[in-house]
Amino acid sequence: MNDISAEAVAGTLGKLLDPANRHDPYPLYASIQQSGPAWLEPLSAFVVAGFSDCEALLRDPRLSAEREGDDRKRWEQLLAPDVPSSVLQPWFLSLDPPDHTRLRRLVAKSFTARSVTRFESYVFELADNLLDAVAERGTTSMDVVAELARPLPTTVICHMLGVPLADEPLFRGWSDRLIVLVDGFDMEPPPADRLPDWLSALTELHRYIDDLITTRRRSSGDDLISDLLAAEEESDVLGHDELISTVVLLLVAGHETTVNLIANGILAMLRQPELLNDLRERPELAPAVVEETLRHDPPVQLTARLLKEDTELCGHTVPRGAMVNLLLAAAQRDPAVFIEPNLFDPGRPDSRHLAFGGGPHFCLGAPLARLEGAAAFQRFAERVVNPILVQDPPPYRPHVNLRGPEALVVRFAKILPRLATRGY
Repeated sequence: MNDISAEAVAGTLGKLLDPANRHDPYPLYASIQQSGPAWLEPLSAFVVAGFSDCEALLRDPRLSAEREGDDRKRWEQLLAPDVPSSVLQPWFLSLDPPDHTRLRRLVAKSFTARSVTRFESYVFELADNLLDAVAERGTTSMDVVAELARPLPTTVICHMLGVPLADEPLFRGWSDRLIVLVDGFDMEPPPADRLPDWLSALTELHRYIDDLITTRRRSSGDDLISDLLAAEEESDVLGHDELISTVVLLLVAGHETTVNLIANGILAMLRQPELLNDLRERPELAPAVVEETLRHDPPVQLTARLLKEDTELCGHTVPRGAMVNLLLAAAQRDPAVFIEPNLFDPGRPDSRHLAFGGGPHFCLGAPLARLEGAAAFQRFAERVVNPILVQDPPPYRPHVNLRGPEALVVRFAKILPRLATRGY
């Protein structure tokens, strides 16, 4: 990689931050991909956009997920003495083995494909309830994001964790303020005289979860928090701060990505109405639509790892401490791997993706996200008659990494009653 190419890659990366490119960053990703892996000396960053390279590096033990140490030291200086210590406890997705392995193992049993299956009827019922609410308004338009894509995964994860239904609006407010922390690219320098809003929200949410855990310790229920309190694996249990941090992670990080999954998939089908017709006639196609959405327009556009040692990566000498940026959204449109990579085609023979990551950090919530996406796609296709997108491209959220529409307004002829739809 020569200096000119590296400078070009750096310039293109800068354009990804421009809100004007939020609706379609894929030409920029393609440009970076054509340049090949690039070492950006001024940024101490290595950028990778090819599918095979990203797939291999996601599993490379020389790359560390622990990249927040300095950030958390800065947070500690901003926090008041009475703030819960759990705020400084890293999420387990930002840890390496053995801590990551221990914490993930204690949670994983509740998110296996078999465990998630027991929520199938609940998730489909919820999708129907949300569409019923739109029908009861008597209008012929809806915002898919506000009325389906967001409330569906939010309500499901709150239900799983035992968050009272009346408190769900509180959680949604915290999540909206915390997404800058999850995204990783929206962070602004903290005000000199107060906490940044996302850190205030994180503190409030930790206090809420601490109270909820205290309630569960007195009286356990049929929910994930109660299961975690009772969990014991090889004589190793979750510490109190670890428990709070884990619950916050499950509440925030998981549902935000699924909001984008649902919105991005419905947007793609609105642009190709024949796909909605196919899904209406053959609801068993819903899982394939989920997988193609994850490939074609993933809810998480990129991920980063910290290099533990000086090493050779993709033919380049990369120094210890470099940030390795894996452009997953670019990798999943790699023409060396996919036929017509820019085409949304749920029936493609080369269906594969990295949207859930890989290796030890493969997304814990993948089975749940797949179920929620399939339920939303299937019910939308079955019940919403002749939906037409009002604005294309729709307005997008400001976030670079957790990319998805801010709103997705459609007009339709009517919403069919649920009794006219197929079964689960």
